[in-house]
Amino acid sequence: MVVETTLLRWIVALPALGVLFHVFLGRRATGAVKIIGPGVVAAAFGVVVAAALRLHALPEGAALHDRVYEWIVAGPFHADVAFRFDALTAVMTLVVTGVGFLIHVYSVGYMHGDAGFARFFAYLNLFTTAMLILVLADNLLLLFVGWEGVGLCSYLLIGFWYEKPENAAAGKKAFLVNRIGDAGFLLGLFLIVWTLGTHGIWSLDVTAIEEHLNVLAPVALPVCLLLFVGATGKSAQIPLYVWLPDAMAGPTPVSALIHAATMVTAGVYMIARLHALYALAPAALTVVATIGAATALFAGVIATAQTDIKRVLAYSTVSQLGYMFLGLGVATTGAAVFHLVTHAFFKALLFLGAGSVIHGLGGEQDLRRMGGLRTRMPITFATMAVATLAIAGVPPLSGFFSKDEILWGAFAGAHPLPTLGVIGLVVAGLTAYYSGRLLFLAFFGDCRASEETQHHLHESPLVMTAPLVVLALLAVVGGALPVPALVTGEAHEAATPLAFMTVATLLAFGGLALAYWLHVVRPDVPGLIAARLDGFYDLVRDKFRIDELYDALVVRPLFALADVSAWQIDPRLIDGAVNGAAAFVGATSGVWRRAQTGNVQHYALSFLVGALVLVGYYVSR
Repeated sequence: MVVETTLLRWIVALPALGVLFHVFLGRRATGAVKIIGPGVVAAAFGVVVAAALRLHALPEGAALHDRVYEWIVAGPFHADVAFRFDALTAVMTLVVTGVGFLIHVYSVGYMHGDAGFARFFAYLNLFTTAMLILVLADNLLLLFVGWEGVGLCSYLLIGFWYEKPENAAAGKKAFLVNRIGDAGFLLGLFLIVWTLGTHGIWSLDVTAIEEHLNVLAPVALPVCLLLFVGATGKSAQIPLYVWLPDAMAGPTPVSALIHAATMVTAGVYMIARLHALYALAPAALTVVATIGAATALFAGVIATAQTDIKRVLAYSTVSQLGYMFLGLGVATTGAAVFHLVTHAFFKALLFLGAGSVIHGLGGEQDLRRMGGLRTRMPITFATMAVATLAIAGVPPLSGFFSKDEILWGAFAGAHPLPTLGVIGLVVAGLTAYYSGRLLFLAFFGDCRASEETQHHLHESPLVMTAPLVVLALLAVVGGALPVPALVTGEAHEAATPLAFMTVATLLAFGGLALAYWLHVVRPDVPGLIAARLDGFYDLVRDKFRIDELYDALVVRPLFALADVSAWQIDPRLIDGAVNGAAAFVGATSGVWRRAQTGNVQHYALSFLVGALVLVGYYVSR
């Protein structure tokens, strides 16, 4: 059942109007920016709630639909600007607007006094607009518009402080790496259009795809793999994860928005939206699950050795996204989306809490120069402690429920892959350890900051701490949300046994206890372990030097090819061919010019001679 409405367009239009205000009037009305920036997102959240209530009143499986206008008509192919609101969309839009609103409020305090204040909120509202287009789109072409929109906004926000070359470079890196993934996504769209078009179905509507799965079945594997290439870029999975850690160059609220509520969840959402298509290609599901598990383990290991507080959280995000793809790959779609929701709560809280710490320490991000902050920043400490317990999977906090459903799904889901489930359990222990390590290094022990920094150390203002408290409450109660039931229509995709939950809980407490012992009780031991591991520890700290590997195998050869093209191929071959053609025409034109004298008698004589030659030819025959 699909009900037509004009309500959905306002979910997108409200933050878009905010963008226009900030661009044209923001510089002259900074005070209004503080209200309108978060206000338009709050208003969009209100419309989402109204739409969700209206959807709830309809029969199960129903959807709201809003056709705004006819967009593209190219021969038999057509696509509308139209939005669809079903259970999955409701969950995603509530996360984007709800968590996004809290991040906007926090940003008012964090970015206070910045010269680019209005520009920052223009980008933030634009980011929200693009993500809402992505999740509300009723066809894959419009989804791709939002997909590219969040990619553009990531470039703008990561490189927001572009005066520093490293920030601008990080923004470009995010943009270019995502273009690689997007090329695969586009090829997948082309293959869908071509396959459906051969059967007279010229549409990329999600409903049309679901209704003609039999037509797509022969190409389901390549289509799903190509779309997944796009997901590895947007959601930072192996091998295209390298942009996300460098995204820390942007302001901390940007990190929270990218990592928790918007861009990196796009790939997870896309596969969840097309789960019926992926069900036709079990091999593609196996690839999704394998890449997800490998990414979760790889990034989790790297996170254990990072010293920058935001970089620890960045690799944590990569790892947790791996969990979501593991859930998608073992066909526990509801659990994967459930973890997306709970992760949005506690990861936004962790990033905003880290921003509060950085703000209180005057810009310091090195965990080795923190410590003892729990008494000086009590609200930040309490809320980050909640987030740490949630991401570690301690019951009854939100992360415990969503993570366990994914892990058990790997053992007993619709597409079980037990080996990957074992990897997931290992990563659960790693997650608890590196999260505890961050908390204990920042808030326990003696303060290792400079005396001047300690003198100015303070708790963040209410506009920054209030969102932390709200997110902490969500991280506590988020596990009670019936997300799997909403997404799949079932209470549980795979009921998790008590024994398995016990094992997962022990891993969570074990990881936290190990972190406490190593970094509070015996802080001398980590250095001894690092010295004993020697080269391997350095390798992990240096992120396995994957960036250096890519630089050697991809970046430098491409730059070398560009240099050869610029200094050899272009001037000698391309310019040579063009200039040679010009020289040939110039040389031959001199010959032809002598024949074209403009003298009528000469032309008449030429005609006579030609005629005599022709006559002689025919007579001689």
